[in-house]
Amino acid sequence: MDDQVLAERMQSIFNYLHTHPEVSWKEEQTTNYLVRFLQDIGLTPKHFDNMTGLYVDIGEGTPKVGFRTDIDALWQEVDGTFQANHSCGHDGHMTVALGVALLLKEVEDSLPGAVRILFQPAEEVGQGAKALVETGVIDPLEFLFGMHVRPLVELKDGTYAPALHHGAAKMLSGNIEGMEAHGARPEEGINAIEVASAIVDGLKKIWIEPAASGSIKMTKLQAGGESANIIPGNATFSIDIRAQKNKTMDQLTNGFERVIKSVETLYGATIHYRMNTHIVASEVNEMAKNIMKEAIIDTVGTEAAVPEIVTPGGEDFHFYTAANPKLKATMLGLGCGVTPGLHHPQMTFNEKRLPTGAKIVTRALRLALDKTTG
Repeated sequence: MDDQVLAERMQSIFNYLHTHPEVSWKEEQTTNYLVRFLQDIGLTPKHFDNMTGLYVDIGEGTPKVGFRTDIDALWQEVDGTFQANHSCGHDGHMTVALGVALLLKEVEDSLPGAVRILFQPAEEVGQGAKALVETGVIDPLEFLFGMHVRPLVELKDGTYAPALHHGAAKMLSGNIEGMEAHGARPEEGINAIEVASAIVDGLKKIWIEPAASGSIKMTKLQAGGESANIIPGNATFSIDIRAQKNKTMDQLTNGFERVIKSVETLYGATIHYRMNTHIVASEVNEMAKNIMKEAIIDTVGTEAAVPEIVTPGGEDFHFYTAANPKLKATMLGLGCGVTPGLHHPQMTFNEKRLPTGAKIVTRALRLALDKTTG
């Protein structure tokens, strides 16, 4: 496909997706748009049962190589109004995926095997990858590629990285059951704020390996009412845990569990908590990374190819390799001048890099197909 034609088609796609954001698990119109587009170019997309998102196979046979894009937007305040907003680049990711579909469709008859493109819902809440794994659509794949637009602090505009080493993240919420009492008789109650304070102190004492990168902290605490003379008996809280490696995440999680047990014993309170989100750290496959590096060099040359990126953010793409350790996976880092930064309500990036991203991913898919059929 001519570069100008590809750029014009992809710009039109992006304009629609950017102006029609939908939040996790509610991407109905987004799914419908993607299905219609793929049908219009002669493909047969397939819906998932009981959830948004879809997938499509291009080429003959059982797909051994895949590309995954996320399709949901964030819910955030923009210019004083809360709304769905594509401030993480998923509109760009979907645009690249449809660009890949256009490029592969043109050469479908010459493909040595089938490619599966996955349009995954609910990445922002860390639940979509797990849901797709449970459908079985990942099972036949040997290679899986993803991509993510990157901020200027990580990648210069017009440069491309063959792997993104995301960190692990967990978000927990819980409640403290103490006992209310009169402010003049604190010994008769169990002060939920003091219990929460003991949890915070305990979190600071959790040890991880000196060279490891990680953090654990309380990010929300709600307790007490309007009366200042009542010892609050109940509180709710949230915990945010981050780690660059899954091993470190395990250490922090085990430490948190020990803190909770010890605080319960010390104060006589009952503490309940639940895991809301668990995003695993990346496990980048060397072969997949080298394929992506080769695809970058083939497409844009060696000067635009930069080393892999270590980033503290999380991505539920990496759940695919956690669920299937034999899966060879990596994510393309697309240097497109994201500013002021990911998740900023006014986030923008250089949309002209999206066709290049589509060509790099398409090349990587072709190279991976050769590995599975050679």
